[in-house]
Amino acid sequence: MKEFPQKKILYKILGWVGYLAILGLILYLFAPPSWFQFGVTSAEDRKLITSFKLKTYEGNTDWNFADKRGKVLLVNYWATWCGPCRFETPGLVNISNEFNDRDFEIVGVTVDDNLQAVPSFIESYGVTYPILLPGNDPNLDGSGMKLPTTFLYDKKGRLAKKYTGIVLEMTLRSDIEDLLSE
Repeated sequence: MKEFPQKKILYKILGWVGYLAILGLILYLFAPPSWFQFGVTSAEDRKLITSFKLKTYEGNTDWNFADKRGKVLLVNYWATWCGPCRFETPGLVNISNEFNDRDFEIVGVTVDDNLQAVPSFIESYGVTYPILLPGNDPNLDGSGMKLPTTFLYDKKGRLAKKYTGIVLEMTLRSDIEDLLSE
């Protein structure tokens, strides 16, 4: 029996729709929760973070969380061996450059065990924001952190949003603008 060309096309289309539906389901099931949280936490629900100090990568100065009050602060945890971190870093560099003349600061915290790989990473991605070492960081509770993880704080030092996994540049831009307008 002869098949009609329209039937073949219909089967191909249905096959692709099926593949896309399965892919969408897989992405939905494995996507980090921050992909489904739009906007920042309301001001009354934000948790004030205790002050902490970290060493800069160069080790010559202390970076103090309390000194950043009055600014929107983004703290990104990453490692040189982390593929998603490598994907996310160019967007963070863009954000840093875009908001550098406003009440905003970004810092990266490397969780690399081998710090010898950090300088080439910084150079190859054009990272201009400060890179810190974990130290006595309250965000690292010892239970392990998925990388990348990013914390966004409001001008009062309260946690406005935590992103687990890759965060898109447009999402960061929108959330930072919201906090800067408060």
